[in-house]
Amino acid sequence: MPFDITAILTYIIRTFGYPGIGAIVFAESGLLLGFILPGDSLIFLAGLLAARGFFDIYLLVPVIFLTAFAGDNAGYFIGKKLGRRVFEKNTFIFNQTNLQRTEAFFERYGRSTFLVQRYIPVIRAFAPLLGGVGRMRYRTFLVFDIIGCALWSLAVTVLGYFLGAVVPNIDRYLLPLVILVVAVSLIPTFLAYRRQKDAGQG
Repeated sequence: MPFDITAILTYIIRTFGYPGIGAIVFAESGLLLGFILPGDSLIFLAGLLAARGFFDIYLLVPVIFLTAFAGDNAGYFIGKKLGRRVFEKNTFIFNQTNLQRTEAFFERYGRSTFLVQRYIPVIRAFAPLLGGVGRMRYRTFLVFDIIGCALWSLAVTVLGYFLGAVVPNIDRYLLPLVILVVAVSLIPTFLAYRRQKDAGQG
């Protein structure tokens, strides 16, 4: 049987419901797993299923927002408390390459990082942590992170809900739609990498 990520995500969403969705969204930044967990495609599919009556969209969006915000805060305080010691062992996840790439992005874009970081898998895993490591003022982090989490939870989830409501037989297009969502979420990472590479060659 071929690997079908949409079937797996749909099964997870239906089986574990709001707690499962919230746990994955929280773990992306709270447990620094944003680069391996399917956050964007997960909440997009949850929006689709809400349009079919599996969830209440008016409850789903706040659950996603609150768990995203809680995860970012956990990442921030981990960074503030542990600092660079997190990266000392130089493991697959906590290595200097990931640290340097994220630091470069964070330093260049500053506060605006938290307006866009939820859309970028690698950045949403490490940006809150680096905000703590860099001793970013919590009030500044709080304001921009609230806005960023609100926009992300609304935009991606409601997009899924809207398409699920207006497109007949949406199930036929689930895999292409999920691939499109994942591809779009990776575009900012690719552009930032290219700019960093071009700057290094300049």
